Amino acid sequence: MESLEQPDAAAMRAYADELRDMFRQIQDTGKELHAQARAVQITEKSRDGLVSVTVGPRGELVGLDVDPRIYRRPDARHLADTIVETAQRAAARARERITEILESVIPRAELEAHLDGDLETAMTQLAERMEG
Repeated sequence: MESLEQPDAAAMRAYADELRDMFRQIQDTGKELHAQARAVQITEKSRDGLVSVTVGPRGELVGLDVDPRIYRRPDARHLADTIVETAQRAAARARERITEILESVIPRAELEAHLDGDLETAMTQLAERMEG
């Protein structure tokens, strides 16, 4: 009669093999993927085309261009809202690009949980994969 621990041991071995393969893949492609991810820059234009925002891989603002025509309608609140909204769209595109680059070595759901700072979900997903 087979022990109840046998399936768990087999699942753990299978997961260890999966992790080993994943770590080998990360080692093989890690530096290149890291360089690609660090180089991400996304530029987004406002809906009216008068504001252009460029963000880096973490969504940080690295460039801002404001067309002088924006001053034809002097509305500081509108300008601020336009910059924020455009930067948020650019940051979302940067995050998606980072996810695309890294999902070949990190499952998308786990990566998104980490990027969201959702440690509980990330750990739950890891535990579920470990359990098979």
